[in-house]
Amino acid sequence: MAVAIAALALILLMLAAYRGMSVILMAPLLAMLAVFLTDPAAVPTAFSGLFMDKVATFLKLYFPVFLLGALFGKLVEISGFSRAIVTAVIGFVGAGRAIPAIMIVTALLTYGGVSVFVAVFAVYPFAAEMFRRADIPKRLVPATIGLGALTFTMDALPGTPQIQNVIPASFFGTTAWAAPVLGVIGSVVIAATGLAYLNWRRRAMAAAGEGYGAPETLVNEPDRQEEAVAIHPMVALLPLLVVGLGNLALTLLIPRITGGAAEVSIRLAGLPGPVTAKVTQQAALWAVEGALLMGIATILIFAFPVVARRFAEGSKAAVGGALLAGMNTAVEYGFGGVIAALPGFLVVKDALKAVPNPLINEAITVTTLAGITGSASGGLSIALAAMADQFAAAGDAAGIPREVLHRVASMASGGMDSLPHNGAVITLLAVTGLTHRQAYKDIFALTLIKTMTVFVVIAVYYLTGLV
Repeated sequence: MAVAIAALALILLMLAAYRGMSVILMAPLLAMLAVFLTDPAAVPTAFSGLFMDKVATFLKLYFPVFLLGALFGKLVEISGFSRAIVTAVIGFVGAGRAIPAIMIVTALLTYGGVSVFVAVFAVYPFAAEMFRRADIPKRLVPATIGLGALTFTMDALPGTPQIQNVIPASFFGTTAWAAPVLGVIGSVVIAATGLAYLNWRRRAMAAAGEGYGAPETLVNEPDRQEEAVAIHPMVALLPLLVVGLGNLALTLLIPRITGGAAEVSIRLAGLPGPVTAKVTQQAALWAVEGALLMGIATILIFAFPVVARRFAEGSKAAVGGALLAGMNTAVEYGFGGVIAALPGFLVVKDALKAVPNPLINEAITVTTLAGITGSASGGLSIALAAMADQFAAAGDAAGIPREVLHRVASMASGGMDSLPHNGAVITLLAVTGLTHRQAYKDIFALTLIKTMTVFVVIAVYYLTGLV
């Protein structure tokens, strides 16, 4: 019964998201329905003390990133930089290769350390422009951005700074470069298979007579600047490079500035005590926020006259987009926190321990928990916090290097996490102005490709011993 309650809440939330209902409304209602069916008296406390606490924690940590990312993406658009980039890329690779071009740009951003949420805001304006010029259906934009941001650069490619590749290191004593050969093999499989699928879908849609978009899909379209603004492509690319390199530089500098301290404190005259921030928790966020501010400043330096004329209108749109995307993801985080606290979740977690093979056990456990919580990092954290010692002991007994355990866990977290209720998926669709019904089918295909690739990597390890 406990498992059925958790499953019911999860299925209803996925259906609600797919049918276009507001997740901001449905996530708390369905989370509390699950609590009510488990223990009616616990509903008020679970709502205020668990669900809202998780929502507030998420917004406290990540809303500045959403806001700055949305503003950065909007300025890339209204400055004309996105048009300059599109023109240059089309001239270099040809209009018919918009899909691989957008995947590569997005992958470079995320592998450079830019958050997947920020990458969506930054890439969408010129992705929409490229797809419009090439007359590729807009419905493929979310999956194309997702292929570059939510798959191999998130957790497969060795060295990626995304959190999904960092979390296993603290449990297995490894680094972000764990199992580099397996990571590269997995990345190639995902990128090649994903591109093949998206190009097949493009050809099928073209054969059916579908162009860039029907009127109902043309929501949240980037503005089309009619005036010709002469911008060199390297100048247009500069803000993106500044964000990537600035993030890397600040990631290295912040620990030095704080002296390697785990937390820092300041005293303000108007407060009774010191204000403390945990450096280990905040450093990566500070680095991204600082890098985005540098990117915004770079745009203003090179395109101030153009931006100034439209800044008020553009900034309002950016704030609105950030609020919607941030709240969508925050309530998903709160929903996952509630479901993870229910008895049914514990039953599922314990049942997964019965899978005998260490790597398959780890992969199924992590991707299942990520799917239930709708979060790659959330499911990965829950799985490793509860079972890392068990995975490590089973791996040691079978002679499996900890690096392989790291890479399998990391890649598995980005498998079934991208179900309809996933926060990144909802954000991606909200930013592109599309619904689950219009565009989720292709995102789900990438989800299946990504999940199956984990088992391809496991097979490669067992057949070759490559690490």
